[in-house]
Amino acid sequence: MYTATRDLVLPTTVTGSWPRPRWFDMSMQGRPLDTCMMDVRYRERFGDALSVVIGDEERAGIDLLTHGDLHCDDDMAGRSWHHYPLQRWKGFEGDHLQSEETRSPWLRYPPGTLLNEIYTGWRWPRVVDSIEHRSLDYAKIWRMAQARASRPVKFGTCCSQVMGLFLDIHTSKYGDHRQVIWDMAVAMNTELRALRDAGCRLIQIEEPTLHFWANTYGPESSEVKFMIDAFNREVEGLEDCEVWIHTCWGNPNMQRVIDNDSYQASFELYMHALKGDVWTVEMTDRDFREIELFGPMKGRLPKKVAVGAVSHRNLQVDTPETVAGRVRTALEHIDPSQLIVSTDCGFGRQGCNRDIAFFKTVALAAGTNLVRAELGLPESSIPACDPALQTDIVPKRAAP
Repeated sequence: MYTATRDLVLPTTVTGSWPRPRWFDMSMQGRPLDTCMMDVRYRERFGDALSVVIGDEERAGIDLLTHGDLHCDDDMAGRSWHHYPLQRWKGFEGDHLQSEETRSPWLRYPPGTLLNEIYTGWRWPRVVDSIEHRSLDYAKIWRMAQARASRPVKFGTCCSQVMGLFLDIHTSKYGDHRQVIWDMAVAMNTELRALRDAGCRLIQIEEPTLHFWANTYGPESSEVKFMIDAFNREVEGLEDCEVWIHTCWGNPNMQRVIDNDSYQASFELYMHALKGDVWTVEMTDRDFREIELFGPMKGRLPKKVAVGAVSHRNLQVDTPETVAGRVRTALEHIDPSQLIVSTDCGFGRQGCNRDIAFFKTVALAAGTNLVRAELGLPESSIPACDPALQTDIVPKRAAP
């Protein structure tokens, strides 16, 4: 159900996370949002940081905004993206280094590499009891963001199945990780329904692991079939929302986490098997490899596609003309009515600085406007590109 993009052609957005303002240096550390908000310093900084992110994104001219993941702690390589629910739901305890025996086969890296530093530096709770939902306050976070915005705010959250990669089971109540993932999917569904009831109609589920599993075990494997069922349980009952399925190939401290970054094995699964309205794909950092997979169903895709037209891994700010060229490449295979222009992934999680994130986003909107003009489509207003609204304007003559 296209509640946000129904009347938009070539809408623009960013994936989710945004660099935190330097002065927003307080973290929740597992506490409920209501508890944090009673601290007047946290209340002021969190609210002001949301205003900053919303203001940056609206000034950059994108059509669909995000809350920037500012509820996540400012921790090493963005661990809180996974950790935020695990700190709050019942059934988890402690912070532990995952054992060699239970570590994911995908997330093992040589000593002396940044990814080894990250994945051995992160600590995780253990599953010690039955997993049950406790509020994550997503509804409140969305209300605070949407109240500051004139455009729709997309609310994104980590998918339950990716959190399952890091959890060791220390209770007889679970026989295997499938039971753990299923109960987390049920808990997340409870939270997403509350978010929907608060009025949010644009929800993004981030990083189901089908593309990892399908490349490793095959698209017909029992592991993949279970993950499909778990995802569909996670979004159950959200038919009146526009549900986005975000996929990329990793973003801790801007790093790709796996070498085999092909969508070939999981393409049909994301297009047809998963419930949802929009599938986001990393393209710019992959030089648009496999964009041709969408071509045979051009204009008849079962989902819209949000194509990454700027990379979160490259610190060089793109030009609008470069972005426009990438959008044209996508349009060779995807109809304008089904194409969304986005980023490969988010700019936060110990990522780039605010200036780079902002001007990459400006280029995203300006480049899309170039293509819209070529197609005779309405262009979006980009205050950041207004010559009269620049921070500094060079005078025509030197002052006497």
